[in-house]
Amino acid sequence: MINRDNCSSDNSGRTHYFLRPGYIFVPDHSVVISTVTGSGVSVCIYDKKQQKGGMNHFQLPYMAAKGKTTALYGNVAVITLIRMMQRQGYKKKNLEAQIFGGACRPDKSDMDIGRDNIDIARKILIKEKISIISEDTGGKKGRKIVFDTGTSEVAVLKVDNLRDDDWYPYM
Repeated sequence: MINRDNCSSDNSGRTHYFLRPGYIFVPDHSVVISTVTGSGVSVCIYDKKQQKGGMNHFQLPYMAAKGKTTALYGNVAVITLIRMMQRQGYKKKNLEAQIFGGACRPDKSDMDIGRDNIDIARKILIKEKISIISEDTGGKKGRKIVFDTGTSEVAVLKVDNLRDDDWYPYM
């Protein structure tokens, strides 16, 4: 289900959707999805045959406690994105992935959660035999990611200033 508060349309009628952390979006038509990551990671998956895609945004690599299964965790969000696409009829052999985010700001935290987030995304995609066709990960800058689900085109804007809650642990 689409949270209409996160949707808008431009003059050409294209739908734009802002993806918040802990969410996954697999639209049934072409949509431009955007999100902002700090230490979090977004995985964009595209079916090159159906020419449609989906995206997630997670902030932590692993589920912290049993029973707390949410898409805030990479080990849940990546698998769930793949399964959602398969339920919509996409074949795994036609899927390709792109990974974005996972920055580290030593002035915000001594922990490098970003690196762990990148690693879990890669590990699951490799295990699921989904090729990773591009990445823009790591570093010290946050990112605004804009993904066109109908073409697999991605724009990444690196930014110095993000809200504190785009970094883990939250300030």
